Amino acid sequence: MNQMFAMRVFRCIVEAQGFSAAAERLDTTHSSVSRHLQHLESTLGVRLINRNTRRMSLSAAGERYYAACVDILDRVDAAAQAVTLEQERPSGLLRISAPLVVGTLELAQWLPAFQQRYPDIQVDLSCSDPFVDLVADGFDVAIRICGPLADSSLVARLLTVSPMVLVASSAYVFRHGLPRSVAELSEHRLLTFAGTAQWSLINDRDEPISVTPESSFHTDTIAALHACALAGGGIAAFTLATVQDDLHAGRLVRILPDYTLGVRHYYALYPHARHLPAKVRAFVDFMAEYYRLKAQG
Repeated sequence: MNQMFAMRVFRCIVEAQGFSAAAERLDTTHSSVSRHLQHLESTLGVRLINRNTRRMSLSAAGERYYAACVDILDRVDAAAQAVTLEQERPSGLLRISAPLVVGTLELAQWLPAFQQRYPDIQVDLSCSDPFVDLVADGFDVAIRICGPLADSSLVARLLTVSPMVLVASSAYVFRHGLPRSVAELSEHRLLTFAGTAQWSLINDRDEPISVTPESSFHTDTIAALHACALAGGGIAAFTLATVQDDLHAGRLVRILPDYTLGVRHYYALYPHARHLPAKVRAFVDFMAEYYRLKAQG
């Protein structure tokens, strides 16, 4: 059995979150997907996926192997694509849908370099947090920040995974001090985003503690939440990718650094296409590189 294909099947099972969904994406049968996984586990001598009739989850070995598969397969695909498309120059209008946080807080960090690298691509960026219908609305690609994606007809490339962290401005900490425990959060001014009924804080032992924040400021835009936090309004939750530069510059500081509020996945989504346009591939590869370098600090 082709081990490279078996690796692709394993990756698809993980990203599709199930055997049936993976079989549909790969245009094969559930039994074929299962056989490829069994072959892979037999070859490696480890269980990659823990599964029963109701759910599946990656084993510790499976998590490590998945990360390696993604790296290897992306490199193999990139090499093949480079050979195939080396004569095609990325160009034309690129319609992008992105969350407000990417458009308002990160645009200046990636757009100038992207336009310098690909001067023949014209960017049309639409910023909104709700998911859009890429095909119906005419978008080439979308960036979304969310939990693990449900099964979709779209191709989803994971750009990065970022923990949610609590932060406050240095000025706020100077005036009000640092909370030393989760319980002490109730003594502080808390800033919340629309739809946030609870904060579920997780320590380094994966033990969750639920907090119902009594918000002193509530908003439906991340940009306003960010501005309020920078202005010393209180403690707020963001992905580390969003506030990493602020933390490095000292504009914000981590609050309860031993805790996170889970993680968020950054995806590039695009309609399934046999021959992906060079402009889309260029953008997705660029954003993957951008977030990879950002994660490295």
